[in-house]
Amino acid sequence: MRARTTVSRIAALFAVLLVTGATAMAAGMSGSGRFDRPQQGFAPASTVLEAAAPEDVGLDPKPIREAERLLARMAESDYVDGHPLFAGAVGLLAHDGKVVDTFAVGSAVRYADGEGVELPADERVPMREDTIFDIASVTKLFTSIAVMQLVERGEVVLDRPVAAYLPEFGVNGKQDITVRQLLTHTSGLEPGLFLWRDWPDKQSRINAVLEVAPQHEPGTTYTYSDLNLITLGVLVERVTGDELDEVIAERITEPLGMKDTEFNPPAEKLDRIAATEFQEQPARGLVRGEVHDENAWSLGGVAGHAGLFSTARDLSVLGQALLNGGTYAGERILRPSTVLQLFTNYNSEFPDNSHGLGFELDQIWYMGGLTSPSTAGHTGYTGTSFVVDRQSRSIAVLLTNRVHPSRSWGSINPARQAWATGLARALAVEPKHGRRAWSSFVGDDSTATLTTPRLAPRGRGVTVTFDAFVNTEPSDVLTLEASVDHGRTWTTVPLRARGEGAPRGTVEGLSGTDHRAWWSVRATMPATDAVTLRWRFTTDGNYTARGVVVDGIRVNDARGTLLDGERQPQRFDAQGFVLTGR
Repeated sequence: MRARTTVSRIAALFAVLLVTGATAMAAGMSGSGRFDRPQQGFAPASTVLEAAAPEDVGLDPKPIREAERLLARMAESDYVDGHPLFAGAVGLLAHDGKVVDTFAVGSAVRYADGEGVELPADERVPMREDTIFDIASVTKLFTSIAVMQLVERGEVVLDRPVAAYLPEFGVNGKQDITVRQLLTHTSGLEPGLFLWRDWPDKQSRINAVLEVAPQHEPGTTYTYSDLNLITLGVLVERVTGDELDEVIAERITEPLGMKDTEFNPPAEKLDRIAATEFQEQPARGLVRGEVHDENAWSLGGVAGHAGLFSTARDLSVLGQALLNGGTYAGERILRPSTVLQLFTNYNSEFPDNSHGLGFELDQIWYMGGLTSPSTAGHTGYTGTSFVVDRQSRSIAVLLTNRVHPSRSWGSINPARQAWATGLARALAVEPKHGRRAWSSFVGDDSTATLTTPRLAPRGRGVTVTFDAFVNTEPSDVLTLEASVDHGRTWTTVPLRARGEGAPRGTVEGLSGTDHRAWWSVRATMPATDAVTLRWRFTTDGNYTARGVVVDGIRVNDARGTLLDGERQPQRFDAQGFVLTGR
């Protein structure tokens, strides 16, 4: 399940991470190091990942280091209800072809049983940067790429019925379900079946998937379903005549040099593999080196929905290949036009479930501050996430063994968000005017205010103009408020904004992650004897994107300027806002 709960202690620590982004510096040519200069097109096809310090590509290292500290805190024994949020983690951040951080913390193996009894210290296995993880549903991306390779070759047609390739699938009302609908989870199939429990062998389990009736009319709903990708895995095997693991190895991982990405990893790699759950049903004991997902395990460890193992480094190579338009180190796995289809939303009818062909899009619950309509990725139940932001040419990989020793120890979504947001905060937003601007990066369930002194207008009314860079969850809103009673009560002031992606007409607040551009904002108020203004940024209990920046504030009355924010920043009372510079 994709839990969307928030733990108060997580929110508090996450807020610390957000504030540190305030000192991000502007940088570089062609948008390198910049959040407010979205890239167009793909990175040069020759781009190969190299290690670099954040400062070398114009990034502020502080938000990244705070993200590291937060992950380390989450791995401590007393973090949540007397246990860590996860036993250990490996995170990798890359920007503009440079790996700017690889961080390992905690243990790959820590527990002896499902109750959380810890192994003696000398028997635990520490996390390493090259630790191999069961990436769970991130496997779905590889299966999707394998399907799209067949589409490129003309061997599969996206809008052709799946039954054209798998005749046994075309039963129980599924005769018109298309390959595209499986890739976008709009087939109407239910989330999953207990294949390992209710069917006796691999063939009967495959048959069960192919014969199941849809729960909904195909094309009418979005339902995330493992059955979609299991079916596509079988389709790949049927069309190619080879096993799925062979296809993915020969056509994806081997060309990209992903040496540690494979199904059923060999025994000689066991010392580098992170443990997952201590399973009692089925009675598997401590699972390590075998796939955690019970259905994939019952299918021999190879399935379209789960089963791959990988490292943070390997996944970053896949991410860079996508940013490069489908090629890496001279090896092409997809055409640029096909990669665009992975980053294009085909689920506009289901706005909370944006989806490319196999790739999730615009999911703030794990993409954090890197979220945008063209940001692609996926998560895995074992505690993994993979995020590729084309607009900033950035990659965030977080691999944890959060189900070790038990899947019931909580959601790691706050860790996923914090890791991606650490990179987003490290990217600069350059002030619109002068050398400094007011920025706010408060965390969940928080409020920041930027308040003027009491102003005494002369004449018929007041005009307020300012520039705003807003990158927030839609429910996290920047408003302008006015008070005529010394701040005892406040009234929202209607705004009109201009700029790329700006809301049309008059609005009461500014929010959203579907743009990365400055807006020019204007507000007018009727005459009053005295007025105090404040900019108020308020977040709800879940999900925080990069935040807001306010610049160029000017308050005018009929006779001239009452307040010039560029020249008089000291006149503002800032609570949760800080001045950031170039």
